[in-house]
Amino acid sequence: MTQSSAAITTRGIRKSFGEHTVLDDVDLEVDQGTIFALLGPNGAGKTTLVKILSTLLKADAGTATVAGFDVATHPAKVRESISLTGQFAAVDEILTGRENLVLVARLRRVPDAGQVADALLARFQLSDAATRRVATYSGGMRRRLDIAMSLIGNPPVIFLDEPTTGLDPQARIEVWGSVRELAGQGTTVLLTTQYLDEAEQLADRIAILDQGRIIANGTLAELRQLLPPATVEYVEQQPTLEDVFLAIVGATGTTATPATTAAPASAATRKEQP
Repeated sequence: MTQSSAAITTRGIRKSFGEHTVLDDVDLEVDQGTIFALLGPNGAGKTTLVKILSTLLKADAGTATVAGFDVATHPAKVRESISLTGQFAAVDEILTGRENLVLVARLRRVPDAGQVADALLARFQLSDAATRRVATYSGGMRRRLDIAMSLIGNPPVIFLDEPTTGLDPQARIEVWGSVRELAGQGTTVLLTTQYLDEAEQLADRIAILDQGRIIANGTLAELRQLLPPATVEYVEQQPTLEDVFLAIVGATGTTATPATTAAPASAATRKEQP
């Protein structure tokens, strides 16, 4: 990856709070129009790095650029180029979904705020709920509205900090679809998550951050090669609870008709052993 193709670059980023080192020489490059997952446990430093990249926090050392602008020397340009969606949906529950979008569009001085709001409602499958108060929305709908609000002004880079925390399986799948659509239309997405399956489903590249250091970075296929070769066995596989849940409630939230007697499913699968 070249510097010109990188939407986000960090070199030697360090951050400490007192004697506690949160980030320790973090180097990253995120290509334009891709989904980059930053994976790690609680306290690994994921949110701290996002705050530095979004100019909410200053690094103690190192450099970082976003959309071609240095976060330390051109913070205003960086803020014009990004949108940040935090761990909890930042929506006004008193307003309707459409009113939330119009409000943000007017605050950002975007022309034709109503048309922008209607287009985003349609894009995120929220048109039918446009005139409902957000207090009546499900968790997945709120998160989709939150992401839609972050797109007002067409920022080239979006930070999603643990976007599916606290959502049920169906709502998570809805948000995943929205994130895929963002990248499909050319937006660069840096996604932080604790969920292994989320990174596996969404990311073009994955970096694992632990105790403030990047300990692995690559595509899913590249990361799999870090493990010893797998042995192949044939085992009976039972459906997961998520499989059962989605089969019963339906992918779109419409309750499906379950079989009268549930029979165990079996399939030949590949089992990897260390």
